[in-house]
Amino acid sequence: MPLVRYRKVVILGYRSVGKTSLAHQFVEGEFLEGYDPTVENTYSKIVTLGKDEFHLHLVDTAGQDEYSILPYSFIIGVHGYVLVYSVTSLHSFQVIESLYQKLHEGHGKTRLPVVLVGNKADLSPDREVQAVEGKKLAESWGATFMESSARENQLTRGVFTKVIQEIARVENSYGQERRCHLMFSCTGTSWLPLPSLYRLSRSP
Repeated sequence: MPLVRYRKVVILGYRSVGKTSLAHQFVEGEFLEGYDPTVENTYSKIVTLGKDEFHLHLVDTAGQDEYSILPYSFIIGVHGYVLVYSVTSLHSFQVIESLYQKLHEGHGKTRLPVVLVGNKADLSPDREVQAVEGKKLAESWGATFMESSARENQLTRGVFTKVIQEIARVENSYGQERRCHLMFSCTGTSWLPLPSLYRLSRSP
């Protein structure tokens, strides 16, 4: 049997942008027409990607705003993030920028596995945020951008499979950087193995 890898993902965003609807549609396969505002809820699902299996643990959070203080539970032990705004709300998009900065600082300004989601794409006549704006913001973070519709189950699965892939991408990039720092050191524009640098420093 393949090893099942555990991945904890936190879903963040302004209130009423559809965080719960996305998670519920992905896990239960149905759209919630009406529900009470979320305090905090969790979902679990086994996801298969190729030959790999993942136990995806989703933390569906209460709505945040630009003044929210993110608890350590949103930082410690978290593998990746889905940041959600509504394409019908410019304010929710602005809040997402603030939330990302808080996460970035909380993680010591390191690269984060993030999928930025513009939800409620089925409500295009009421759109306040264009797709190009979401894509530009995600690119500035080095993140992935997607638009979705929880109501129409549009790219709902893709959001959560993509965050698993983003986690792997960021982890692999850190592994490569760490191996590079262990094996090499930079001098000018040339890269030399550390023993060579040691010999250079000893030469007259």
